[in-house]
Amino acid sequence: MLLTAHPGIRIEKRVVGREAAPLLVIDAFVADPDRLVRKAARSAFAPLGAMFPGLRAVAPLSYRFLLESVLNPLLRDCFGLAPGSFDFPMCHYSLVTQPPTQLRFLQRVPHIDSVGADGLATVHYLFHGDWGGTAFYRHRSTGFESVDAARHETYFRELERESHGDDAPSAAYIDGDTALFERIASVDAAYNRLIVYRRNCLHSGNIDSTRMPPADPLAGRLSINSFIDVATAPARTATATLAQPA
Repeated sequence: MLLTAHPGIRIEKRVVGREAAPLLVIDAFVADPDRLVRKAARSAFAPLGAMFPGLRAVAPLSYRFLLESVLNPLLRDCFGLAPGSFDFPMCHYSLVTQPPTQLRFLQRVPHIDSVGADGLATVHYLFHGDWGGTAFYRHRSTGFESVDAARHETYFRELERESHGDDAPSAAYIDGDTALFERIASVDAAYNRLIVYRRNCLHSGNIDSTRMPPADPLAGRLSINSFIDVATAPARTATATLAQPA
């Protein structure tokens, strides 16, 4: 399927938290988002990966080409990365469907997708319902807003300790401040909005645990989630928290 950028595309650069992590918010991303939704409705969704709390299906190959054409000119100014060809460790339709009572500990807290600041993630919201956007967090005890290779051992050792403490989260999706994490920024979901951020930022989808979205691409929390490595920069190894909701 042929995909093109919307003629009215709007690009906003933001910064997040004390670490001033870059965040792109792109509205009116694709010219015909309904076509992507119809494609999703014809796709075979299934569980994919141990950590994502829902169902996934492969996104169209042409979607990757569109991401590369739109984002490449923005890389240097927004993320300090040289333009290049894109590699996609992941590019999937996603539906959050897992009941809160079935969540593991690492699914109840913010996550990172990799430790490298040169790895990017995108979330393209393709739903109209009030199913929540994406938030970014600071870990209170360490002060970390991102986790790189140097912080990885310290962060996960502390998180392991906290998982056995009195402040360990109950069986629910995180959706705001908790005893362990402070929400430092949030992006509302809007139909055909794309966000782009570094994969090592602590983040999570804003999921209301009192009402779960249906497992239906036409009515649920449908998004396209992508991981991007630019060929001119070395790819990083993903951590065990890979592929949480965003």
